[in-house]
Amino acid sequence: MTSMTISADQFGYNPLDLAERVIMDRDWVFDRPADGELIAEVSGTWCNYRIWFNWQEDSGGLTLCCALDSKFPKQILPRVHSLLALVNEKLWLGHFDVSSEDGEITFRHSLLLRDGAGTTAEHLQELLDLAISESERFYPAFQSVVWGGKSAREAFEIALFETIAEA
Repeated sequence: MTSMTISADQFGYNPLDLAERVIMDRDWVFDRPADGELIAEVSGTWCNYRIWFNWQEDSGGLTLCCALDSKFPKQILPRVHSLLALVNEKLWLGHFDVSSEDGEITFRHSLLLRDGAGTTAEHLQELLDLAISESERFYPAFQSVVWGGKSAREAFEIALFETIAEA
């Protein structure tokens, strides 16, 4: 993809147009159900991820979300919250949260693009890569708490364990 920058002072500025080009370059299935929304489906190592961008023109906010395919029983919520606290301490950009309505775990990051600020295709590509890599990195920890009966600390340590060589 060639470098493309869109700034907020351009006529009809909508950073979702740029995000759509990035998604199209990756050959991901996507939809633009509303003027301020773009949704894509992505297959990961552990599960399918639902990516969505939300543009709020009035505030100049662009939010990127990456939802993990992860519903769980409400009684597990306290352990999930404990794990979220540990995980979010390790993130340098964005955060994970869990929906109180449906138990969906989501990585989120927002950009403030007002007063002439803009973004680039490369920037959006990096944010997508970050959202997916962090979701892939911590998905096993969430599953260990939800379905494996592990404590938040045990699951967190599993996620941080790095394999050095192959057996």
